[in-house]
Amino acid sequence: MPVLVITGTGTEVGKTVTTAAVAAAALAAGRSVAVLKAAQTGVLADERGDADEVAWLAGPVTTDEVARFPEPLAPGTAARRAGMAPVHPHEVAERAAKLATEHDLVLVEGAGGLLVRFDAAGGTLADVARLLDAPVLVVAQAGLGTLNTTELTARELRRRELELAGVVIGSWPGDPDLATRCNVADLPEVAGAPLLGALPAGAGALPPTAFRTAAPSWLAPRLDGTWDAEAFRVREAP
Repeated sequence: MPVLVITGTGTEVGKTVTTAAVAAAALAAGRSVAVLKAAQTGVLADERGDADEVAWLAGPVTTDEVARFPEPLAPGTAARRAGMAPVHPHEVAERAAKLATEHDLVLVEGAGGLLVRFDAAGGTLADVARLLDAPVLVVAQAGLGTLNTTELTARELRRRELELAGVVIGSWPGDPDLATRCNVADLPEVAGAPLLGALPAGAGALPPTAFRTAAPSWLAPRLDGTWDAEAFRVREAP
């Protein structure tokens, strides 16, 4: 798995912190890691972007961005409003492929959900995954409403004949309600793919050293971690 594409079921689901956790676990396993942000929006030229946040939390990773736009909008919209050239899927794929020749693992983080548009032609992160023939990791919310958005994302991946590597819960609350606890069993069923981890709420606010130490315990072995999905399900089941 030299390239892993990471998408969310929407915005603010914990995608960047999950990317950092995957990077930290891979680094702990002795792998070299690059993190590529396909399109960074809502950040000015001199501000820290998502790739910078991943490096801050995870440690010594190579970071790269294909494009950056100042307004916090979908990349295609943000590019148009800024009068800037949009990012195209083939540009992201080419950058990721080059990084893959120099690193054991390349994490390509999208912007928002799978079908957020990059350009006027309707290019998306799904097109990037297709060009790279890369598996896609879906980061989902924990609570009520997540089953619908997760299943829609999984169905679109299957429709495009893309591999869904699994689902990670981006923020698991300290006191989960009934719907959240039921979702532990239901998420892999609606996704048709395994649950590969659950990050505790507030993980992104941990000091980097603590984050790097804990990250493998939040992720399944496929992501270089030690997290046990069945034990988690039994512990959290209603």
